[in-house]
Amino acid sequence: MDAQKSADQGPEPVPESPTLLAPSDTKLLAAPVLPQVSDDDFEEVVRGALEAVGGTLLFKMKVGADDDVHHAAAAVVGLGASRQFLLLTLPAQGGQLKVETTSRSNSPLAKIAESYAGLMDVLKAAA
Repeated sequence: MDAQKSADQGPEPVPESPTLLAPSDTKLLAAPVLPQVSDDDFEEVVRGALEAVGGTLLFKMKVGADDDVHHAAAAVVGLGASRQFLLLTLPAQGGQLKVETTSRSNSPLAKIAESYAGLMDVLKAAA
């Protein structure tokens, strides 16, 4: 019968958990600031990679906004019919250098790289 009385009364209330408050002398720390990859550092990495494969840097720039800023460069390797255009990117916060052919890239910079190379060809022929 005692079991029936406790069942009729419902479950016992659970005491509230105490809330932890930070002591008044606690200091909140900001997230660490990671060093940015400078334009010069990016160019050095790109030129080193291109030197290894006999490539030529066409142009470089910094693109994106806020947390999506990255360095981008266009390059060309090979001559004549075997010439390929490359797009090289590196996050401004650092990471791995990404190299892709412009023919397989989804970046709008890929078409700019090909157009820029074509313009340079025309200017060289006119000179």
